[in-house]
Amino acid sequence: MGPEDIVSTALLVVSDRASSGVRADKCEAAIRQSLHGTPIRLTDVKVVPDDIGDIRAAITGWADSGMFDLILTSGGTGLSPRDVTPEATEPLLDRAIPGIPEAMRAMSLKITPRAALARGVAGIRKRTMIINLPGSPKAAVENFSFVLDAVIHGVAKMKGDPSDCGT
Repeated sequence: MGPEDIVSTALLVVSDRASSGVRADKCEAAIRQSLHGTPIRLTDVKVVPDDIGDIRAAITGWADSGMFDLILTSGGTGLSPRDVTPEATEPLLDRAIPGIPEAMRAMSLKITPRAALARGVAGIRKRTMIINLPGSPKAAVENFSFVLDAVIHGVAKMKGDPSDCGT
């Protein structure tokens, strides 16, 4: 695997409690561990509160820098009044990728009926794929595992891979 195969990735943890130090974030460690053996390299992590401005600033800063192929967010995709990650993310996207959250919800429904409440979105800004994941470490890892192969393929295509899209 060459350097062009590495997926440079940033993780944005969206949590009022983790950003204020009330509780430790556990998503980063769980996601980082789940990426072992994949071409995805988690190279930057930020923790921000459930605030549209903070979320948008982090996502646009990373995506517009051209340094990242993939931005993952964890948290803020539920139904509480402070859960605003999809609302912060969606207007930033140049193109939506609806199949990613659809697949995550469909597979998650096999585990819990509460997956029907997930509101994450996915898409592309410039040349960076952005995916909202749940805030639970277990759910974040499970959801990303459901779409991992598609994400790796999609990032390769965004980087200009000219090969056919066969199985």
